[in-house]
Amino acid sequence: MSKGKILVIDDENIVRTSCNRALTPEGYEVKMAQNGFDGLRMIEEENFDLVLTDLKMPDMDGIEVLRKIKEGWPEIEVIIITGYQTVDTAVKSIKLGAFDYIEKPFTPDALVSAVTKAIEHKNK
Repeated sequence: MSKGKILVIDDENIVRTSCNRALTPEGYEVKMAQNGFDGLRMIEEENFDLVLTDLKMPDMDGIEVLRKIKEGWPEIEVIIITGYQTVDTAVKSIKLGAFDYIEKPFTPDALVSAVTKAIEHKNK
């Protein structure tokens, strides 16, 4: 039984892989997309409980991904991954409906903790 289905959207393969490695053993089903367009297409085809999206990506940034998810699928929780942490961006993403944000580089424990909180919040 899966604890939840998570989509990781990040243009860096290493980030997608590390999220998968940290979350799969915890009982989450993890799917991956390398850009916002692919990620949104996957959301149209499958149900996800949570999306982890990078903030800085070519073509479509994480804020735009967040906006589109909250417009079309408000029940999906979103966590922003950022290596360019600014208070403004964090506040903006939370105001737009993100559940949380985590800074790169993150530890597997920090990732699992943030994801667990978001899934528990969604299931309340």
